[in-house]
Amino acid sequence: MSEFPPCPKCKSPFSYQMGHLLNCPECGHEWSAEAEVAEEKSNDDTLVVKDSNGAILQNGDAVVIIKDLPVKGSSKNIKAGTKVKNIKLVDSDHNIDCKIEGFGAMALKSIYVKKA
Repeated sequence: MSEFPPCPKCKSPFSYQMGHLLNCPECGHEWSAEAEVAEEKSNDDTLVVKDSNGAILQNGDAVVIIKDLPVKGSSKNIKAGTKVKNIKLVDSDHNIDCKIEGFGAMALKSIYVKKA
């Protein structure tokens, strides 16, 4: 077991120190020990997701898609202007989970939506 804290990104216990940074061998994330201490002190685990205009999104919001988005495995695109209701925010690359009428469950990036 390591005397260093686990990776804040993937929670791997195999972190190590290289210079003044802590590193994770599993996901490649680098962070400073001072930032880790400051993060523990803040104790703020809320996820902040912003739309394309910088407005903060929350669970249950309605958003409008601002760009035609291709869908893998489908010949149809999601058209710009499509309104999506009752979004759920998640901590990943595609940080919005939702259901789009005619497509089903989808994961969207917040940079392609604006708050309705």
